[in-house]
This record gives sequence, structure tokens and C-alpha cells, in this order.
Amino acid sequence: MVPINKVKDIIAKHDVLEKELSSGSIDPKLFAKKSKEYSNLGSIVEIAREYVNFENDKKDLVNMVQDKSNDQEIIDLAQKDLNELIKKKEKYENELKVFLLPKDDDDNKNAIVEIRAGTGGLEASLFCSDLFKMYEKVCSKNKWKLEIINISKSEAGGFKEVIFLVNGDNIYSYLKYESGVHRVQRIPKTETQGRVHTSAATVAVLPEAEDVDIEIKDSDLRIDVFRAGGPGGQSVNTTDSAVRITHIPSGVVVSQQDEKSQHKNKAKALKILRSRVYEAEKRKKDQERSSNRRSQIGTGDRSERIRTYNFPQGRVTDHRINLTLHKLDEFLSGEIHEEMNQELRLKEQNLKLESLNSWKPLKL
Repeated sequence: MVPINKVKDIIAKHDVLEKELSSGSIDPKLFAKKSKEYSNLGSIVEIAREYVNFENDKKDLVNMVQDKSNDQEIIDLAQKDLNELIKKKEKYENELKVFLLPKDDDDNKNAIVEIRAGTGGLEASLFCSDLFKMYEKVCSKNKWKLEIINISKSEAGGFKEVIFLVNGDNIYSYLKYESGVHRVQRIPKTETQGRVHTSAATVAVLPEAEDVDIEIKDSDLRIDVFRAGGPGGQSVNTTDSAVRITHIPSGVVVSQQDEKSQHKNKAKALKILRSRVYEAEKRKKDQERSSNRRSQIGTGDRSERIRTYNFPQGRVTDHRINLTLHKLDEFLSGEIHEEMNQELRLKEQNLKLESLNSWKPLKL
């Protein structure tokens, strides 16, 4: 059951916004934001009104059914209307529950994905490359745009690190569940005795932060330039085009040397740095809200082991929801990635629905 006070809050907030927007005296700077909020509430307010009126409507129909002085035909019609009203209430209740779920303001943002080889040496770098290829296929399947920001290759042909930006609709809402440690169990190509090795790669998914999301002062940045170096220390550029930017208050450091232009490297480094600082602030706020922690899938920590890819058994297991799919090849090809993502979203939705019991009035 949805707390009736929460439903009344929706109606009250809608009515207040309606008066503000029709008054013509609203601050122009707030008009767009309040209009969007009003439109959002407008999609559910009529359901909220009917839900609030349910008990009165139910009482009237129950009285008609129990009134023996009424004709049987009237009693039957009242009983039919009562049954339909109860079904309608259940439908409205589900819609209200979904509407009242806590929203992640970053869900509609693009995402910066960072994959780094972890334990396992060269085999880990090959797995890092495999994960990148998987995300490439997921992006292609969903018609999302993937832009590589930085790649550091290993001697084995894999990646020590790869950072890329994904553009599209509600990207972060999908990819945020990929943050954490991904573990692979397989026989490396260099293994002569057929033993299964375990390696790992870390995935960090950051909402792409814009200038309006977080203020980063020039005075808080230390920018160093240096000559870019390739594998084995070889020089790949004869000019000081590589850039290292340090955000002094947080200690976040980003280096970028992929481009031949110092200006382009600086722009890419700032994009990553802004998102890392923004994510750090967001994580700090989330940790301060114990209710949020209870309604998240896993801890959201990039050091948390979230998934195992077992090649000998042809399976992939997500440890946060104890889901195993025996379709590893299809998963890595991006074909059934959505299947696991849907289960993760459903689990988080259910956790958030459980947290609705801790009600707090909306600010009017």
C-alpha cells in the first residue's frame, strides 16, 4: 500500500506549481525547471486524486451492496463496480509506487567508462580488451555513440587501461551497473598445462559532468605539460603535448597524451577530471544517506567484485543478484547483456519500493 500522505503530497505540489506558473510572476530563471516538474506531476496527478478518493467511493458501493432494500439488479451492478474499483486501485497503486521511486538525477547523463587491468598480469590486460569489445558491441546494438578518450596498450596486445565516453539517451542509467571488479576464469593462451587462471579488471562508470554540475576553479588546478612517451619509454612526440592536471582540493590527477595537440589533451583531461570530481562528491553524499545505501544494488564501490566470467563452464554470474547465465559467448557479444541489466534494474526498483515506508513530506 502507498502511504496516503505521499499521494496527497503529489496533489498539493501539483496545485502549488499550477498557481505559480499561471500567476505570471515566477522567476524566469526557474520557469523551465518548474514547468518540467509540473509536467512530470501532471502525468500522475489524476491517478493520485482517484487513489485518494478510493475509500469514499468504496464505502458508497459497499453500502449499496449491503442495503437489502435495493433491487438485486442494483446490488449486482454495485458489486461489479466495486470489483472493478478494487482492480483499478491495485493498478493505480503500482503506478504510484513506480512514480515515487527515488530518482537518480544523473540517469539521463552520458557516461565516461574507465576499464583497468587488475590482478593477473598480461592475461588481465587481454580481459580488459575483451570487456571493451563487449561494451563496443552493446553500444552498437543500442545505437549509442562511443568515443575513445585514452588507451594504454600492453605487450600482449590487450589494454592496461581504456577510457571512453558513451553518448545517447539515459546512458548512465544503463551503464552504472557495470561499476566494480569483473573477474575472468579461463585457460590463458600461454598456459601449457591447461590450468585455469583467475584474472580481473576494474570498471568505473562516471556520469559525464557538465560545467553546471560542479564548479572547478582554475585556481584549484595545477597543470603540468611533458613530452608524451610510448611503450618502453620511446618518444611518440617531440613536443611537450602531454598534459597532467591535478585538482588540488580532492587530489584527483588525470594525465592525457593520446593527441598530438596539447590543447586537445588538456580538453580531454578536463572532461575526465570534472567527472571524477563530480562522482567523488556524489559518492560522498550517497554515503551520508543510509536509506540510499539500502536501496542500491551492491555498494557501488569500484573495488566490489560484481561479476565472474567463467569460460570453461560457459557462464557469467552477477554476484549482486545471484544471477547466472549459461550463455557467455552471447553475453560478451552484447546480444543478451540487456537481460542481465533488466534483472539488476528490477532488483534495485524492488529495494527502492521497500524503502518507501520511511516517508518524508515533499517540500512545498
